[in-house]
Amino acid sequence: MSHRLRRSLVGIIAAVIAFLGLGQQSAFAHGFTSTVYVDVAPADGGRIRTTLKLEYDLFVVSAADYQHDDTLFREGTAAFDAGDSAAQAAALEAHAKSAVAYATERFSVTSGGRPCAATPAGGFTMGRQEGVPYATLRVDWNCPQGEDREVRSGLFPDSEGYVKGTKTIVTYALDGSSGSAALDAEHPSISLGQSWYERFWEFFRLGAEHLLTGIDHILFLLALIAGSRRPREIVLAATSFTLAHSVTFMLAALGAVDVPARIVEPVIALSIAVVAGWYLWRIWRRGDHATELEAPGQGHFSLDRAGWTRLGVVFCFGLVHGLGFAGALGIDEAWSWTLLWSLLVFNVGIEAVQLAIIALVFPLLIVLRRRSARAGLWATGGISAGVSVMGLVWFVQRVSGF
Repeated sequence: MSHRLRRSLVGIIAAVIAFLGLGQQSAFAHGFTSTVYVDVAPADGGRIRTTLKLEYDLFVVSAADYQHDDTLFREGTAAFDAGDSAAQAAALEAHAKSAVAYATERFSVTSGGRPCAATPAGGFTMGRQEGVPYATLRVDWNCPQGEDREVRSGLFPDSEGYVKGTKTIVTYALDGSSGSAALDAEHPSISLGQSWYERFWEFFRLGAEHLLTGIDHILFLLALIAGSRRPREIVLAATSFTLAHSVTFMLAALGAVDVPARIVEPVIALSIAVVAGWYLWRIWRRGDHATELEAPGQGHFSLDRAGWTRLGVVFCFGLVHGLGFAGALGIDEAWSWTLLWSLLVFNVGIEAVQLAIIALVFPLLIVLRRRSARAGLWATGGISAGVSVMGLVWFVQRVSGF
C-alpha cells in the first residue's frame, strides 16, 4: 500500500473521530426508546385482566409529571438510584393513585366501542426486562356486553419528551382466541378478535421497523457489504448472518437462552468494529489489490482462506445479534405454536429489510468498482472507517455504562 494511500486512510479515520466527537453529546442525548409488555387473560366474574410491565424509571418520571406528584418523583428516583427493588415497589405503592391513574388513562380496554372500568388487582411488584427494572401492574377491566374487544395503548408517548417510539407488545388468550401484536403511535390499538393474517402482519412490520431503526444492525450490514469483494461473498455472508441470528433469536425469544443485555450489547458494538476493521486491514496490507482474491479455493463457493475466515466470524457475531433482536420483544410466555409463528414472521420482517438494503447498495458498489477501482476502494474504505469507529465508540460506552 502506498504511503499516500495510507496517510489518506488515517486522515479519513481521524475525520470520522472528530465528527463523532463533535456530535457525540447530541447524538446520544436523544432517541431512547422503551417497550411495554402486556398480557391479556380472563379474570373472575367475566372481567378481563391485563398485566402491564413498564420500565420503572420511565414510569416514575412520566406518572409524576402527568399527575404533578413531586414526591413520587423524588422517592421513586432515589429508589432507582439505590438499585433497591423493595424501595422501588414501596414508592409506587405509596403513590398508587398517581401511578395507576397514569397507566389506566394511557392504556385502555373497550368492548363494542364502550370503555371498560378499570380496577387495580393487587399491588405493584418489581422484576427485570432486558437488564433494567420493570414494574408490574395488574388491572381488572369490567366490560359492558360487546363483541369487539379492543386494547389501546398510548403509554410513554413522544409528546412527553422522555423517550421516542415506544412499543407495546401485547399477548392475549381470551374467549378461545389467542395471539400477539405490537402497538405504537401509528398503530395504537388491536382487536382481540383479529384474523391470523392481521396478527402476523403486526409482527412482520415490527421486525422490519426494528432493523430500520436499529442503527447498529444496519451499520453491521453496511460493513458486510463494503468488505465483500464478489456477489457470492455478500450472499454467503448474509446467509451466514441470517442462519446464525435466526437460531439464537428463536431460542432467546422462547426462553431457552438467556444472556444479559449488558453482555450482548457491547459484543454487538464490537462486532461492528471488527467486521469493518477487517476490511480496513486488508486495504492497509494490500492497497489497490484489497478487492482481489488471494488464492481462490476450489468448489462451488470459490472462496479464499480470508473469505472462509470472514464467513466464520460473521456467523459467530450473527449468533450475538440474534440475542439483540430477541431483546426487542422480551416475550417470556410459555412455548406455543401461535408464539412460534409470530416470532418467525418477526424474523421474516428483519430479513426482508436486510435483503432490500443489500439489493440496493451492493449493485451500486459493483458499478462503482467497475468504473473506477480506486474510487470503489476509497468509498468502501471511508464507509468501513466510519463504521469501525462508531462501533468502537459504542463498545466503550456500553462497557462503561455511559
